Amino acid sequence: MKEDEKMDAHFFGILLEIILINIVLSGDNAVVIALASRKLSEDKRKKAIFIGTVGALGLRVVLTFAAVYLLEIPFVEIIGGLLLLYIAFDLIKSANEDPDLHSSASLFGAIRTIIFADLVMSLDNVLAIAGAAEGNIVLIVIGLAISVPLIIFGSQLIMNLMDKYPLLVWAGSGIIAYTAGKMMVDDKYGHLFVERTWPILEYIIPIAFVLLIVGLGTVVKKRQQKEGLTK
Repeated sequence: MKEDEKMDAHFFGILLEIILINIVLSGDNAVVIALASRKLSEDKRKKAIFIGTVGALGLRVVLTFAAVYLLEIPFVEIIGGLLLLYIAFDLIKSANEDPDLHSSASLFGAIRTIIFADLVMSLDNVLAIAGAAEGNIVLIVIGLAISVPLIIFGSQLIMNLMDKYPLLVWAGSGIIAYTAGKMMVDDKYGHLFVERTWPILEYIIPIAFVLLIVGLGTVVKKRQQKEGLTK
């Protein structure tokens, strides 16, 4: 095999690896997009999915090059996990609201949630992409660009399923809460705390976050039903 052919094979091999990483790591992002956009009208929904996805992936490109430095900040993943937990609660809370009640800022709110959640969730993911790309900016950008339609398709598929099976909204919020818990125990200081206290907390904390979100969602749903009866 000629030297040029070896370089091409290496290039496309790495590109395929980056695309696969993005597909695997974008599952929870697709859930966020579906949850954040499901209450919008059809035209606003498409805009939110497209703008939110492109904006989130654009930030992920920037974050990929900054991740090495960001992850050196003390407790950054713990803070990110707490923010993500709030997003999970906000999404499950809005899932219990009347779907006919749309504020004028709904589109902006959905886009904001998509971009912010992706930014938080990507903190511990982008290192895998940066490592696979071996510092090649072109490979990172191409890989992320190819993954855009995959994420959009995945979020639309999940959204359609959520429309048919509302219980999946709760499952989606649970996935986000689990991701938040994983971020916190994977943090350098969070991991150190778990190791020095009770190692099984590595598994307990993410599950506890899921139970917390489901519990809070149940309380909010009952309160909203009670308020609806009194009106």
